[in-house]
Amino acid sequence: MSEFPIDIIRSERRKRTVSAYLRAGRVKVMVPKGLEPDEEQRLVDEVAGRVIRKATSHQVDLTKRAAELAVRYDLPTPVEISWSSRQKRRWGSCSPDGGKVRISDRLSSVPGWVLDSVLIHELAHLAVPDHGPEFQALVGRFELAERAKGYLMAMGERQPD
Repeated sequence: MSEFPIDIIRSERRKRTVSAYLRAGRVKVMVPKGLEPDEEQRLVDEVAGRVIRKATSHQVDLTKRAAELAVRYDLPTPVEISWSSRQKRRWGSCSPDGGKVRISDRLSSVPGWVLDSVLIHELAHLAVPDHGPEFQALVGRFELAERAKGYLMAMGERQPD
């Protein structure tokens, strides 16, 4: 699943809640004792995934990356850009009026060119709010756009909006 080893701590005191944290390069997941193995694994994957995404998203400086892409592809620079742990159905979102861009932290562990494709998509929305021909022309300037779209499709998720 990741480069972080996962330790499962089963607790008799814990009845319903599951939590996880990162300590010394290991993900510690606390679960109630006595869960069915399939249910325990599902819960461990879910909460450990959140902790890992949060930890790895801090390794990418979105502001710097977006500024570099904006210059390279002649796109507007966002006023504000940030990771979002709340985006479950989109890869990114943009508020063209306020110049704000949010990127799903689910992208924190994808290859850089896939993240770049989503960033370019959202930066293009700062110039053109819809998905019309002008927008498609801007996004199409990224040479790996189609490949990134396929990568995201293979992840079983929606395309960036």
